[in-house]
Amino acid sequence: MQIAPFRVLKVFKGTGMQLLAIIGATLLVAGLLSWRGFSSAPLWKATVTPLASIIGSGFLVLGPILAQAYGAWTPLAMALLCALAYAIGAAIRFNISVRAGTGHDALSARIESLASWALSFAYVISVAYYLNLLGAFAVSLTPWDSQLAGRWVTTVVFLLILIVGWTKGFSALERLEQVSVSLKLAIIAGLLMGLGWYFGGRASEGSLIVSPAKLTGGAAVSLLFGLLVTVQGFETSRYLGAEYDAALRIRAMRLAQGLSTAIYMIYVVLMAYVFVPEQIETSETAIIDMMAVVAPVLPIMLVMAALAAQFSAAVADTSGAGGLVAELTRGRVPVKTGYAALVALGLCLTWFLDVFQIISWASKAFAGYYTLQGAIAVVLARRERRPAGQVVFFALVTALAAAVTLFGVAVE
Repeated sequence: MQIAPFRVLKVFKGTGMQLLAIIGATLLVAGLLSWRGFSSAPLWKATVTPLASIIGSGFLVLGPILAQAYGAWTPLAMALLCALAYAIGAAIRFNISVRAGTGHDALSARIESLASWALSFAYVISVAYYLNLLGAFAVSLTPWDSQLAGRWVTTVVFLLILIVGWTKGFSALERLEQVSVSLKLAIIAGLLMGLGWYFGGRASEGSLIVSPAKLTGGAAVSLLFGLLVTVQGFETSRYLGAEYDAALRIRAMRLAQGLSTAIYMIYVVLMAYVFVPEQIETSETAIIDMMAVVAPVLPIMLVMAALAAQFSAAVADTSGAGGLVAELTRGRVPVKTGYAALVALGLCLTWFLDVFQIISWASKAFAGYYTLQGAIAVVLARRERRPAGQVVFFALVTALAAAVTLFGVAVE
């Protein structure tokens, strides 16, 4: 069931004060992010990439999925998902530190090579995930809102990315990535302001909703595993070594995960108690109808953020995947061939799977990569004669990531 038949741009209705608060919060954050003294700080510059990756697409789909499945337990589910991501991040941060010091040994180097292959495969699925979300949001406020129309938009954008990659390269699009990060964070600030206003109004009326979880036990855990990709992205700090030293990358990853956890927790707390789970549509664009109830200005803001953010994220991962494959094959597979293979596989995923299935497969793919990073941490911790508790912790992280790979399921 849809919450509201919001498919036209009736934007400037709603309470004037709420609208001013939303726009004010958006402009305030946009101004802060564009202020040179802030945006040029090395720590923030190193933090932006993982932070934007973590909250980029997950913010669009995670709230409705969790609220529908877990009801009043949504904040706990979100906290567990963020805790899992932080634990995996701890293993990767340890690897960054050791690699910058004593470096790899033969075993950890072999596992690192496997991890790079796993990451390149995960990038293929993540690009399909980003562009399928882009397609769905691109048509969501139009008369052509359908899965078929969304897939055609996704197909066109895939081909556009391939053409740009084969002809001019992606350096021309780097500025778009910087702009999209600021736009996305500013719009998230506006959305949180709108949700907070709506939550406060419901609370003052005594009409907050406490719903039981629809999923419990193993099914609840499996769904949470299948959503790992929505908090993925922190590992990008691992690959910024050409720009920042290890200590700064470690601090930036911690900060990115801390900020994203705070944003996600505020988001789900404000959302979980103002909607009845049965009202939430099982759709990748459900957030649009939900936010139309909160404030009619929010849907178009979300669509703007989605289009810019998903396109820039897809370009970044396409570039990363092509570069990784070329590096791993020592140039035997050229970068452009890697782009073509990624687009071909991405189009297959687009036309044979729905967005929720792609999310689940992306979670599994990244979990496979995290499993290998956890194994590297175990090997290096033992070699460095670290305390047994730290070795056991990394072993548990490895086991959890492997469990996500095996048991994560898609939203139904």
